[in-house]
Amino acid sequence: MDGQGSEAMAMRSGNEPVTARSPLRLRFWLSLWGLIWAAAGAAAFSLVGRPGWAAACAVVAVLAAVDLAVVIHHIHQGPHYQPGPDIPPYEPPRRR
Repeated sequence: MDGQGSEAMAMRSGNEPVTARSPLRLRFWLSLWGLIWAAAGAAAFSLVGRPGWAAACAVVAVLAAVDLAVVIHHIHQGPHYQPGPDIPPYEPPRRR
């Protein structure tokens, strides 16, 4: 074997963290799922007289709601330019 393999490997440019794309739809559904369960947990724990657990669930519900708002904002911004596979890799910017 010549070490190159039969599959073409994509070249890495070294800037992947800068150009990475987030799966916003998955994050939307996970945030919604977390918001529903945390709100239900807060309601259930407050009904059974567990204020500490109810407060913890309420905090998680608020965090999920904020994340959901951020995700919706990013989805509404629309797609941003992302270089395709036909764009050659480029050198990352050099720090001074």
